[in-house]
Amino acid sequence: MIILDEPYVSDFLLQTIRDHELPIVLTDTARALGFGSETYCWDVETAVSHLRTSFHQPIYTNSENAIGWVAQHLDFTGLPGQIAQFKDKVKFRELIRPLYPHFFFRQIALRDFAALDITHLPLPFVIKPTAGFFSLAVHKVSSAAEWEAVKTNIQLELMQTRGLFPREVINTTSFIIEECIEGDEYAIDAYFDAAGKPVILNILKHIFSSASDVSDRIYISSKEIVETHLARFTDFLAQLGRLTGVQNFPVHVEVRLDAAGQMQPIEVNPLRFGGWCTTPDMTAYAYGFNPYLYFLRGQRPDWGAILADKAGKLYSLIILDNSTGLAPDRIAAFDYERVLAQLEKPLQLRRLDYRRFPVFGFIFAETQAAHYAELDAILKSDLREFVVLV
Repeated sequence: MIILDEPYVSDFLLQTIRDHELPIVLTDTARALGFGSETYCWDVETAVSHLRTSFHQPIYTNSENAIGWVAQHLDFTGLPGQIAQFKDKVKFRELIRPLYPHFFFRQIALRDFAALDITHLPLPFVIKPTAGFFSLAVHKVSSAAEWEAVKTNIQLELMQTRGLFPREVINTTSFIIEECIEGDEYAIDAYFDAAGKPVILNILKHIFSSASDVSDRIYISSKEIVETHLARFTDFLAQLGRLTGVQNFPVHVEVRLDAAGQMQPIEVNPLRFGGWCTTPDMTAYAYGFNPYLYFLRGQRPDWGAILADKAGKLYSLIILDNSTGLAPDRIAAFDYERVLAQLEKPLQLRRLDYRRFPVFGFIFAETQAAHYAELDAILKSDLREFVVLV
């Protein structure tokens, strides 16, 4: 069963639902997208009634905006509690404390920022909302001077994005401070099957422009990345599954590996894969299988066969976030074609309303590893070169 919600549903996901007549709940978002009379569309009462007798049925949400709907209608399934143990970053750290007993974290209210003395905190540290999304209000702090600037920046970001996401998605009053996790960052789309066993559907490396960069700009996947980390990340997810007991449960996981090969989880996003239909759709374009169907049908990718002809290729998700420093009302247009012209093989462009959201759009691309420089150029750009001013 699929629960659709704002802010974005991709054409690929919509076509998947229609082509395979996947059961969906007739939420306001689903109705606005044209669903209604189809036999696979269930009104809320019918969906809830069905799940009362089959509450282990796989459920997928495209957006964490749907968490509120799940909490309101599906409390009897246990899903709200399962979601909370992942979505609330403090609860998540407490959950995995047996695996990482020496990891430092601390909760702090927004109202207590001014009184916080960072003298006794480990530097550098990262501060972020206890429930967050899209790197909003996420900052690395290395000194007292940086902390003063970060406090101001967080307040500004919260004002600029007020009203975009419900409280279940971004908590603007409670934050977590945690020790900085060094090393290469990876994102994993996976699910726990009916027996609670993990199935990995993609592994992507999060590329940063500098040591202080915490933004989302480029994620890449490749034969080498998947083959190198598949077994280890599966083992970690198996440990996580034993701690949580979740079944038929999709997740988007972020972890880091340090120079010594030690792994530390950053967060686990529940009941979905990558947000805005990004990483799951990219997986379909890159590797030729549909992650939504694989989860809902309990299928496992045959990575040996899938990766057989992928040597030397990089598959990237490029997030064209508004890093220009310009307010949306100062921007007349964004030159998407100019961005595409800098890429060897764009697979898909998705334009977004940058006046409503802090992002111009998304690009999926295929690049020969030898031509990585084209990705590095976009990674380091503030995107002003692609903006037409009012």
